[in-house]
Amino acid sequence: MEKIGILTGGGDCPGLNPVIRAVVRKGYNEGYEIMGIKNGWKGLIEGDYMKLDLASVSGILPKGGTILGTSRTNPYKKESDIQKVKDNYQNIGLMGLIAVGGEDTLGVAVKLINDGIITNIVGVPKTIDNDLSCTDYTFGFDTAINIATECIDRLHTTAESHHRIIVVEVMGRHAGWIATEAGIAGGADVILIPEIPIDIDEVCELIRRRHNRGKTFSIVVVAEGAHFKEGSMIIQEDKVDEFGHVRLGGVGEILGKEIEKHTGYETRISVLGHIQRGGSPTAFDRILGTRFGIRAVELIKEKKFGRMVALSGNKIIDVDMKEATKALKTVDMELYKIAKEFFG
Repeated sequence: MEKIGILTGGGDCPGLNPVIRAVVRKGYNEGYEIMGIKNGWKGLIEGDYMKLDLASVSGILPKGGTILGTSRTNPYKKESDIQKVKDNYQNIGLMGLIAVGGEDTLGVAVKLINDGIITNIVGVPKTIDNDLSCTDYTFGFDTAINIATECIDRLHTTAESHHRIIVVEVMGRHAGWIATEAGIAGGADVILIPEIPIDIDEVCELIRRRHNRGKTFSIVVVAEGAHFKEGSMIIQEDKVDEFGHVRLGGVGEILGKEIEKHTGYETRISVLGHIQRGGSPTAFDRILGTRFGIRAVELIKEKKFGRMVALSGNKIIDVDMKEATKALKTVDMELYKIAKEFFG
């Protein structure tokens, strides 16, 4: 039996296990043996893997996270690791590899193909930020916005009871998809995203306008990667991960203090953080992950390597993985314009 490998890299998100399950079940039907590479690219560096059969994926459809584990390992940080990746790919006996991840994980896949290290790779787009190009949606995003929306709903009642401003910080490093869609769905009064610098005077004016109408509370949703005019992103520490990313966080705290200082209204901050990543995937993400996994195996069978599965409308298609990772997909300004219609 020919062997196909699958790995999940980068941040975890709901929907990874449905992809793994679909790959195993489709692979079994096509006569392939599926090998699960543990902890993303780290597993291929260390030769850490497990055989996946129907029994091993039974019952994982509703589970969040990934049974294979994940890491933010970049094999290009050490020259010796690239050779280990190549050697272990061959030692496991793989004829193809399915890489499930976001811009960093799939960016490594593209580089391995271009460098001739491993050429038989197909990609599956995963990120709660929904910022990968060439696909309408990535799985994990729908679950994240549903969780964020529920949290915003709950914060409405306490904000109204105490006549407070509540700043809700959600994830979104370079793209504010979560903030925009959860903010619209949750009825936020102000939505702030990385694509548009924060104008604190405008924010405070919107809040004052609400108070003048007799609304003594407001909900402000801000993406973690949002920044103030003539400023940079707010970070927790200068240390970077293996892909050069700093740890973001803190914009909500600073924003809350500025709002309280400028308006005099009592302000509280709620940082949703990894809550958005956890728990059971929505029905949409389970179905999308399943469809992605099935198509990924079909691409391997068709030897259409260097491709990434994608959603276009309601169709599952495949696109050039290099094109999909070339630039991030930022928020559609038409959608943000809709959000602004209800600001203040």
